[in-house]
Amino acid sequence: MNILVINAGSSSLKFQLYDMTDESVLAKGKVERIGMESAILSYEPAGKPEVREVREILEHTTAIRKVLDILVHKEFGVLKSASEIQAVGHRVVHGGESFSSSVLIGDEVKREIRRLFDLAPLHNPAHMLGIQAVEANMPDIPQAVVFDTAFHQTMPPFAYLYPIPMVLYKKHKIRRYGFHGTSHAYVSERAAAFLGKPLKELKLVTCHIGNGASCAAVMEGRSVDTSMGLTPLEGLMMGTRSGDIDPAIVPFAMSKEDLTLAEVNSMLNKHSGLLAISGLSSDMREITEAREAGDRNAALAFDMYEYRLRKFIGSYAAAMNGIDAIVFTAGVGENSAALRAAVCRNLSFLGVKLDDAANEARSSEERAITTPDSPVASLVIPTNEELVIARDTHQLILNRDHVV
Repeated sequence: MNILVINAGSSSLKFQLYDMTDESVLAKGKVERIGMESAILSYEPAGKPEVREVREILEHTTAIRKVLDILVHKEFGVLKSASEIQAVGHRVVHGGESFSSSVLIGDEVKREIRRLFDLAPLHNPAHMLGIQAVEANMPDIPQAVVFDTAFHQTMPPFAYLYPIPMVLYKKHKIRRYGFHGTSHAYVSERAAAFLGKPLKELKLVTCHIGNGASCAAVMEGRSVDTSMGLTPLEGLMMGTRSGDIDPAIVPFAMSKEDLTLAEVNSMLNKHSGLLAISGLSSDMREITEAREAGDRNAALAFDMYEYRLRKFIGSYAAAMNGIDAIVFTAGVGENSAALRAAVCRNLSFLGVKLDDAANEARSSEERAITTPDSPVASLVIPTNEELVIARDTHQLILNRDHVV
C-alpha cells in the first residue's frame, strides 16, 4: 500500500510518499510560498537527484495537483499513476478533547476540526486546506488525520487542568493539551526497544527540542504530563517563543508599551526566546557558535535555555517518582552536543553519567550518550513523525477493510 503523508501550513505543504510493504520513502518534498507567483516546489525521489521548480501556485488545491503531477512524471516520477496512492494521512495539530487517537476523515471529523479553529488558529485552518485540496484532486481516496494532541489525552485531570475558575474549562475547554505527541510517542517506543525493556516498565522524559520545543513525562507508555499547554507557547524557552513567564507580564507590558493583544501575542510567539535574549538568532547552531566565540548574550541565551530544559526534566522525574531514561530528539536535541552535555552534566544527582565521546559523535543513528553503568540512560533518538502518520493511516485502512 502506498500512502501519501501531508503536513499543510498556511503557505506551505510538506509531503512524503511511503511504500508500506517495507515502510520505505519513495519520494518526499515540499511546496513553499503558496499564494505567490514564485512558489517553490522541491522534490526528492528516492535514488535520484533533487528537482526544484519555481512556478505560480496560488492555493493548496493547485499545490496538491502539482505534487501528484511530479510523482507520476515520466522522467523523475516514482508512480505510473496517482491511482497507485491508496490513502492520504494528514498531520493536524489540535484535536482537543475529541480525539485520543488517529481517525479516518468523515464529515463529523471535519466539523470537529473546524470547531477547534479557535484553539489552533495558525494550524488547524491550514490543515483543513490540505484536506480539502486532497478531496478536490482525489475525491474517492480515504484520508486519515493524526493529531499532535492525541498522545497527551492520557494525562490525569490534576496535570491538565489549570488553577483558574472551573467555568473556563467547562465553557471553553481551557486546559493543557500538549503538542508534538506523535514525536513523543515514537521516540518512547524506540527508547524501549533500544533499552531492551517493555515500554510499560519504563519512566521516560522525552525532549522534543527544535525551534519549537516540549518535554513529556511518559510513564508505562502513557503521557502523564507535558510542557506545552493550551497552546504551544507554554513550557520551555524556544527559538522565538518565551515559554513559561509570569502571566502578569502580559497586562503590565501592554499598559507600559501601549501594546494591543495582537502585538503582545506576536511578541511572545515570534520575538522572544533565544532570539530575544541573544539579539542574534533563534537558531541554536548560531547561538552555540557565537557563545564559543565569546558573545555574552549568546552565552546567556544558551544558559537560560539549558537551565529551563533541565528544570523540566527534574520536575518530571519527581512527578513520576523516578526516571529510567532521558530522550533527546528533533533538530536541536539530535544535533546539539553542547546542549546535551550541559543538561546531562547538571543532572548528575539523578545518576546521569555522560559519555563524552558518544555524545560528541556525529551520527544519525539511535545511540546512548551515557556510560553503560549510568543509573539513568540518556539517549539520542531521531524522530520520524511522518512514519507514524503513515503507520496510523495504514492501520486505519486495514481495520476498515477488515470490518465485516
